[in-house]
Amino acid sequence: MSRRRSLHPEEEELWKAVARTAKPMHAPIFRRKITETPLEPPVTPFKLPSAPRIAPFRMGEKPATPQPKPVAASGLHMDAKAFGKMTRGKLVPEARIDLHGMTLDVAHPELVRFILSAHANGLRLVLVITGKGKPGVDSGPIPRRSGILRQQVPHWLRQNPCAPAILQVTEAHLRHGGSGACYVYLRRSR
Repeated sequence: MSRRRSLHPEEEELWKAVARTAKPMHAPIFRRKITETPLEPPVTPFKLPSAPRIAPFRMGEKPATPQPKPVAASGLHMDAKAFGKMTRGKLVPEARIDLHGMTLDVAHPELVRFILSAHANGLRLVLVITGKGKPGVDSGPIPRRSGILRQQVPHWLRQNPCAPAILQVTEAHLRHGGSGACYVYLRRSR
């Protein structure tokens, strides 16, 4: 990249003479008066935010403790202590259903029957095993997902008739199946 240098007076006169004789190759879209001084970009004023997003902090000072999120905002609908035990695998499921090898049209009614009967019997924590799915041969340009039951079960649990009976759905701990299973924490039956 070459550096620009200022023109000597003789060079500047020569340049102006050449520029006067030059003809444009194309008709200009709009006419603009060419000035000798380069135009500066418009300056937009910088506006400071009205309130800082975080509290002021000085080196060596302890940061302010963050406010706990409300339970609804964090997606937690059950007791935090029980949720912690459940995600660490400390709570033992009271019942389980294994959907391995079932097709969608067989698995859906079985799951609904299982959830509703567990809720009617007063169970609180059940385990739904879907499996991780077989990695199939992906020969097409559009990738196919493996584990259709693993993808459909959370949708089925959020729909009627199961949704009113369910308080929380979470991926199971590794000892209970990991990503191939999910915990379903049921509401108390009334």
